[in-house]
Amino acid sequence: MNARFIQPAPFYADVADAPEGGQIYWAQTSDGLRLRLAHWAEGDRGTVFLFPGRTEYVEKYGPSVREFAARGFATLIVDWRGQGLADRMIDDPLGGHVVHFADYQKDVAAMLAAAGRLNLPRPYYLVAHSMGGAIGLRALHEGLPVQAAVFSAPMWGIVMAPVLRPIAWSLSWASRGVGLDHCIAPGTSRASYLATTSFDENMLTTDPEIWAWMQSQIAAHPDLALGGPSLRWLSEALRETHALTRRPAPVTPTYVAVGSAEQIVDAGKIARLMAQWPQGRLEVIEGARHEMMMETPPIRKHFFDTSCALFARHR
Repeated sequence: MNARFIQPAPFYADVADAPEGGQIYWAQTSDGLRLRLAHWAEGDRGTVFLFPGRTEYVEKYGPSVREFAARGFATLIVDWRGQGLADRMIDDPLGGHVVHFADYQKDVAAMLAAAGRLNLPRPYYLVAHSMGGAIGLRALHEGLPVQAAVFSAPMWGIVMAPVLRPIAWSLSWASRGVGLDHCIAPGTSRASYLATTSFDENMLTTDPEIWAWMQSQIAAHPDLALGGPSLRWLSEALRETHALTRRPAPVTPTYVAVGSAEQIVDAGKIARLMAQWPQGRLEVIEGARHEMMMETPPIRKHFFDTSCALFARHR
């Protein structure tokens, strides 16, 4: 195995609720950034590449690893650049930032290279949540070698009041020219959403136990926390989602789940893209909010059962 993948990385097992046997590594991208990769190799039905959303980190998906392992699948998870324990992009560690959205594809490339060097079981599959859904869709267009893909509330559009959308476009773009694109976008905060939001107000899950568990992760390990996006991230995200929804859908067999109570990503844009996806299926999960893998037990079970059934049909 290449030396750049044998350096162990930290893992907060005390808050992860993950199976035993996980291996956590540092990996380097082609532009010199350090990412954190975590894999659980048990499972002979293939490997799930799990693409987290913005602000997320490996430990948050410990229970998801359990679900995939119970169904026979290994899992590989990444801390994207700028979040989790990966290298942060700006001096403010709580500012969510990226220089170009296409840079996330360098993280995907590092992840794919690691899967090969670690000899993780094939075939490969994709499960992508929220921002990871935008990264994942771009990766499919660029030839990510997966047999099937699942998207949980993919960020193919961002919910925003119509009156604010032209302001967001112009302000985020103008900030580049005056050196302020690292500043936190108006209407957001440097503080973690988990740390400042009550369960009743949250837009992520209807499960109070899961909500409390996610809050406990940030409380125990504040270095995992991330605040609002930078103006640069907002500009890049708007440009990327605009571009992605104007391309023909890939041919990869796909299942997409969106909650009926979704308030973060644009469900209308998801539906329009899925309407012309040749082997795509869209399901609106009644009562669910943003995070299918962090919802109530019946919703979680349905999501994992449906996802793995798709994978089983495409060996």
